[in-house]
Amino acid sequence: MSGTLLDPGIDVTVPPELSARAPAEARGTTRDGVRMLVGRRRGTAVEHHAFTELPEVLRPGDLLVVNNSATLPAALPGRLPDGTPVALHLSSAQPDQRGSFLVELRRVTPGEAAAHYPPAESPARPGLRVALPDGASAVLVEPFTARLWYARLSLPVPLLRYLAGHGKAIRYGYVDRDWPIEAYQTVFATVPGSSEMPSAARPFSAGTVARLAGCGVLVAPVTLHTGVASPEAHEAPYAERFQVPAATARLVGHVRAGGGRVIAVGTTAVRALESAVGPEGTVQQADGWTELVITPERGVRAVDGLLTGWHEPRASHLLMLAAVAGRPLLARCYAEAVRHRYLWHEFGDVNLLLPD
Repeated sequence: MSGTLLDPGIDVTVPPELSARAPAEARGTTRDGVRMLVGRRRGTAVEHHAFTELPEVLRPGDLLVVNNSATLPAALPGRLPDGTPVALHLSSAQPDQRGSFLVELRRVTPGEAAAHYPPAESPARPGLRVALPDGASAVLVEPFTARLWYARLSLPVPLLRYLAGHGKAIRYGYVDRDWPIEAYQTVFATVPGSSEMPSAARPFSAGTVARLAGCGVLVAPVTLHTGVASPEAHEAPYAERFQVPAATARLVGHVRAGGGRVIAVGTTAVRALESAVGPEGTVQQADGWTELVITPERGVRAVDGLLTGWHEPRASHLLMLAAVAGRPLLARCYAEAVRHRYLWHEFGDVNLLLPD
């Protein structure tokens, strides 16, 4: 894994050995035993902490907004009409208005994670039928991007039940082996629907949440079901299902009115909150699909800070991070993370971006 972000404010190369290849628990620590680099926009200051220090780093009255979406076993084994095995990654637990689902086909290599098909090599075409376990099938309809296709599914049982019986967690090549779906759930996960884990919240434990409450830090949920975000493609975000409850919207307004800070846990929580900002600039109850793309030029209106994982150097998520933190602080954080050998990806360390 290496590369240079196309954002002119940042230029880093991440050595392959900094990919977290297994969950923290399998590396001899606990979920909350990962490291946390804290960056403060005022003065572009950075600090190195253990994640367990989060309650002391935050202030009483701060609000953490977390994503309560649970991760689906969204990777299914399939076969092409000629018998070639493929992996089908399901990108949405809910069909669009036409009854179609977004899917990605990936190449199967025994003993390895399913691999990205470059567009010129992909077998995807309109009408292609992919045979799935237990007599199920997916028929491709039309492309959504060069990677994702609309497909119609024919299943013998409801989708969530089918995935529970035949699917597994989506895995990419930097992870050493398949891990059970429980490794991809966060302590906040209560609403099934994400194809990939909202991983910024993975380090939270019940003990950490209790200590946050004891320090006067508030926690409120939103829901945003993530699609498949192939690390090889670096695509802009596409439509995702989200919900901001009325109670969370009111709490965001109350905290901000009182001078407190609203800190999103993960880019998914940022996208949900910013999609719920009304014409007058306050967060409102919302439920639907969002196509919002957050850039430094657009800025953020509901969020003061962000707890996030470490993203690929060309990932579109970095534009959102720059909107929250500013390019100078983000560049310094990424340089520090590489220098101090922080671990990348969903099982890795985290970055807390604060205004001051």
